[in-house]
Amino acid sequence: MNWLEVSLTVNGELAESVADVLARFAPNGVMTEQGVRFVNDEDEGTATGPITVRAYLEVNDQLEETRQKLEESLFYLGMITPVPTPTYKQIADQNWMEAWKQHYKPILIGERLLILPAWLENPDPKRIPIKIDPGMAFGTGTHPTTQLCLELMERSFVGATHESPLQVIDVGCGSGILSIAALKLGASKVLGVDIDIESVKNSRENAAVNGVGEELLLGQGSVTEVLAGQFPFKSAPLVVANILAPVLIRLFDAGLADLIQPNGEIILSGILDHQAESVIEAGQAKGLKRGEVRQMKDWVAISLKK
Repeated sequence: MNWLEVSLTVNGELAESVADVLARFAPNGVMTEQGVRFVNDEDEGTATGPITVRAYLEVNDQLEETRQKLEESLFYLGMITPVPTPTYKQIADQNWMEAWKQHYKPILIGERLLILPAWLENPDPKRIPIKIDPGMAFGTGTHPTTQLCLELMERSFVGATHESPLQVIDVGCGSGILSIAALKLGASKVLGVDIDIESVKNSRENAAVNGVGEELLLGQGSVTEVLAGQFPFKSAPLVVANILAPVLIRLFDAGLADLIQPNGEIILSGILDHQAESVIEAGQAKGLKRGEVRQMKDWVAISLKK
């Protein structure tokens, strides 16, 4: 089946009226698209600028009639307030799921790791596969922050075995990719916490895909809850946190450094290069020493030692 996309770019006041008109002729509904303005690194964003309203008309014997009626309706709306001329574009239908999968390939990380889309077989048996569903929004292994964090983690596990007593705390576990990697690299227990309960569920789902079970302890919470003893352990030789830099700095004030056992290490990522020194200074203020810093594009991962 083919579709005819009809779109109009209008101001905020007109968008709802245009959407109402298009919805009469689009069986699958109407979508709107607008720019987003960010005040700072923590800002969730504010919609701004003109709005593009889109709808999709089925290409069939009634298309010309449908299009004519749609334009008549827009004409009548235009008698009340000016309406721009609609833009049309032919859209060929396809198997979107299969097309989407074509974009995702295995990603080599460091010397031993391999991020593998969940539907693929491991092409390199010498590497440790971490299977992740790239349909998730964050923590899929494609972003530099995750890759940098995994590279530093791998270095921390050189020589470790699955009998090792090493424990890890993953603050803001997201998809669970770092927690799963830690276990596959040699940790015996990993505690993954996130303030978003959906992230906790996603972590558990990805853990199951990777054959990870009770050795991964998951729960809703953050630094405060871990230090309060709400989970099986309150500190670990290795702590990882792939979170935005301003949040990392706040977490240091909440006791992030207290999660690290003496002579332990914390690996931080989610940091833009111009934010790195601020994060390092926040850690140094809590008695941590600067370790390795790695950069990929504009992103930085940092190791701090206790």
